[in-house]
Amino acid sequence: MSGFAVNLKKIRKSSNITQRTLGEHLGYQYTAIANYESGRNEPSIDDLIKIAEFFDVTMDYLVGREIGNG
Repeated sequence: MSGFAVNLKKIRKSSNITQRTLGEHLGYQYTAIANYESGRNEPSIDDLIKIAEFFDVTMDYLVGREIGNG
């Protein structure tokens, strides 16, 4: 499973947000979120931005990218 799938599920659950609620925010059915979390699909850049803004995190965090110190 991708870093995105793992991180999305982790942050969604820790925020007590349902797949349905997140899907509604993005204009999707909850099944789209379930597919993201299972790794079957990945979001577009626009949707990745929306998800990051919704949870107030960076896109780097969502995709599991570690930022080095130099």
